[in-house]
Amino acid sequence: MAAAKAKQAEAELDEAPDDDTEQPAATPKRKLPSLKVMIIAAAGLLVVGGGGVGAYLFFGSSGHDKPVQAVVKPAIFVDLPDVLVNLSNAGTDRTQYLKVKIVLELPDANLVPQIQPLMPRVMDAFQTYLRELRATDLDGSAGLYRLKEELTRRVNAAVAPNRITAVLFKEIVIQ
Repeated sequence: MAAAKAKQAEAELDEAPDDDTEQPAATPKRKLPSLKVMIIAAAGLLVVGGGGVGAYLFFGSSGHDKPVQAVVKPAIFVDLPDVLVNLSNAGTDRTQYLKVKIVLELPDANLVPQIQPLMPRVMDAFQTYLRELRATDLDGSAGLYRLKEELTRRVNAAVAPNRITAVLFKEIVIQ
C-alpha cells in the first residue's frame, strides 16, 4: 500500500503546474482605481489636511500664556508753512493758483531736530515742483494721490539720509 500512495503522490506532482507566478484560484485579482480618481482623492486629502493644519495654527495655543503686545509708536507731525503757487497754464489767459497746507508725518520724534534745518530745501523742492503742475494734473483723488507720492519722494530726497513716513494735506485750494 505504501507503493500505491507514493505513485499517487507522484502523479499529483506531475499534474501540478511548475509555474510559481500563477496566483491560487482562491484570491481574485484586484483592479486599481483610475489615475483621475487617484488625483482627485489626493487633492481632497491635501485640502482636508491643509485645513486642519491651518485651523490648528489659527486656533491653537501659541505656547505661552503672556499676551503679545505690539509696540505702537505715536506718529509725529510737523506743520509746514502754507504754499501758494501759480499753476502752469497751457496758453490760456486765465492764471490759476494753488494753495496747499502740508503736514509731514515722521516715524520718530528724534528726526524733528534733524529735519528742521533742512526745511528751506524742502520748501524749494515743493515750490519748483508745484509751479510746473497744471490744474488738470490735480483732478480727482488719483491726481491728489500722485501729488502726495511725488512730494513724499522729493522730501525724502531733500532730507536724506533721514526719511519721512508721508506727506499729508490739511487743505488744498485751486483758484
